[in-house]
Amino acid sequence: MSEKPSIRLATPEDVPLILQFIRELADYEKALHEVEATDESLLATLSFPGTPPKRGAVYTALVTPPPTPEVPEPIPVGMALYFYNYSTWRSAPGIYLEDLYVQPVARGRGYGFLLLKYLAKQVVEANGRRLEWSVLKWNEPSIQFYEQKVGAKGMHEWMKMMVDGDALTTLAADV
Repeated sequence: MSEKPSIRLATPEDVPLILQFIRELADYEKALHEVEATDESLLATLSFPGTPPKRGAVYTALVTPPPTPEVPEPIPVGMALYFYNYSTWRSAPGIYLEDLYVQPVARGRGYGFLLLKYLAKQVVEANGRRLEWSVLKWNEPSIQFYEQKVGAKGMHEWMKMMVDGDALTTLAADV
């Protein structure tokens, strides 16, 4: 049996697990009440290997622990939901990591780091120049992990902006 965890791109059959991870992450971030995703909406919006990319081309990488005699066919314990973006200043593609999640029982085993390494490899293979994501300011354990273990730097001079809800509808009107 293999001694290493594995990473693979999610398929449509993985959508219920992806939704479970999304809900668990939202619960951790105290925002479960904001989750609107459903199996159907994820199937309609996520891209999967072997099918034409959907608008936005959002992919999900799943990490699975190595098999053991006790669990010969383990199921994934974490995900990285991401899409390709572009840097005009660098004239190069990159990846934006929308969500990185590892279930609490599987944390501390390097699965999150392995997912980040997988994404970094995807960026390098696309001749890209950056891997980026957002982290909640109160999430100190993650910030420390990103800065100390991963080598990420906080972009304190940049502030994330977002338009949603009624403001998005108003902004889109009369175009």
